[in-house]
Amino acid sequence: MKKQLGDKEYMVKKHTTVNKRVCLALDLKNDQESQAKYKWHHLPENVWKEINEGIKASGVKVMDIYNIDMRMYMICEVDAEADFDTIWNEMGTYPRQSEWAELMANFQQALPGHKLEWLKMERVFSLENA
Repeated sequence: MKKQLGDKEYMVKKHTTVNKRVCLALDLKNDQESQAKYKWHHLPENVWKEINEGIKASGVKVMDIYNIDMRMYMICEVDAEADFDTIWNEMGTYPRQSEWAELMANFQQALPGHKLEWLKMERVFSLENA
């Protein structure tokens, strides 16, 4: 049975190339309405087509967002040789990306001690390296 968005367990595609993975974090506002609206906008039928097109055109191969309470985690994969910061900045130049970012900012808040933006996370464990 194929899992749908919102499930806590799901299937993933096996990649045939080596990708670079970058994980980012950001918080949602601490109210149920903002959190519900954010999730609603991210349902496949509600994401503006230009957003997905711009993400793909910038070089992002995989983008998943996970949520628990207020905390969100974004996992992105790009070509191993790619510079993620360049891709991230380029992504914002595609049609409607800045408009989408403004809309999403209504539901988001900065991580404590930071400004409102997705922040890269440090990997602290890898089973492959254990």
